[in-house]
Amino acid sequence: WYQLGGEGGDIAAATTMNFNQLRPPHVSGGSIIGALGAAGLAFGGYILVNHGMYNVEGGHRAILYSRVGGISSEVRGEGTHFKIPWLHRPIIYNVRSTPRSIKSLTGSRDLQMVDINLRVIYRPMMEKLPDMYRTLGMDYDERVLPSIVNEVTKSVVAQYNAIELIVKREQVSAEVRSRLQSRARDFFILLDDVSIVHLAFSPQFTQAVESKQVAQQDAERSKWIVEKALEEKKSIIIAASGEAEAARLISKAVANNPGFVQLRSIQYARDVAETISTASNKVYINSDTLLVSGLVKDLRK
Repeated sequence: WYQLGGEGGDIAAATTMNFNQLRPPHVSGGSIIGALGAAGLAFGGYILVNHGMYNVEGGHRAILYSRVGGISSEVRGEGTHFKIPWLHRPIIYNVRSTPRSIKSLTGSRDLQMVDINLRVIYRPMMEKLPDMYRTLGMDYDERVLPSIVNEVTKSVVAQYNAIELIVKREQVSAEVRSRLQSRARDFFILLDDVSIVHLAFSPQFTQAVESKQVAQQDAERSKWIVEKALEEKKSIIIAASGEAEAARLISKAVANNPGFVQLRSIQYARDVAETISTASNKVYINSDTLLVSGLVKDLRK
């Protein structure tokens, strides 16, 4: 500093004194360590929460992959689990029953093309998830189900003809279900249900079946008409036989007993008289109409 006389010298001296008094604040070593510890705990908590834990939702199961030991054989259930960041990676499977429709075009025993639509309800074997991941991966259903469904469906349908597939549909469905369940277990898959939801044939075969049904209905109708005519013929013959027998008996009765005719005349006159007596109108008829005149003459003789 330049030495200034008088008042300027005093100002320079005061400025030099103020700069000499400026010193950095004293910070103890324990405070620094504490701050660093708090920051480390905060960073560790962030890493633990975001990268050291994982959740397994309901209806799911998890297996753990390690960069050191590979796939773990333990299957972890629902809830929150710990892992080591970077070293471990969870693999989560959906173990709920899942429906899926699969179409299959196959041929019957009589060489008719059949379009079948199967509904399959499947889920993985929980205890076999490590083996499933090693052999099939996450998309096991895409890899396995279409192939085994087509394989089993073709082998079963080939044992039946087209008509049997319609008539014995429940039996065919049960056989397909049994074979598919056995085949799916080889790939660690459980099938809860297998059912045929649609069964269709070629248009030509469908038209042929409809024509056959119409022809059978016409044949049944013609048969019914013939049977009806035969029954009517039988009834006519029976009625004619009855009338002939009645005429023979009447003729025999007249020949053996002449009074039979008079008895019939009396019965006829009585019926006519009863009818007229119950009528609301008054009717006058002579005795000849009632066939009574001849009967009176016979009685006079």
